[in-house]
Amino acid sequence: MKSREQVGDVIVEFRRVGNAVKVSAVDTVSYVEVSIMAPLTCSEQEMIATALRKLDYVLAKQNKGGEKPG
Repeated sequence: MKSREQVGDVIVEFRRVGNAVKVSAVDTVSYVEVSIMAPLTCSEQEMIATALRKLDYVLAKQNKGGEKPG
């Protein structure tokens, strides 16, 4: 699997929803988007790390299935 630097930039967006935060991450190369919900008590670094892990998982799953991103 490629490292984050090889994959490209990621856009991360935070949106408060009640007592939680919706974190969306979009890969700028493939335009794949994932989102997570996190409690307000999580740090920004924890939220970003979790969203990036999910994005990496989804990209790897797509590549393993033979789909080409983009």
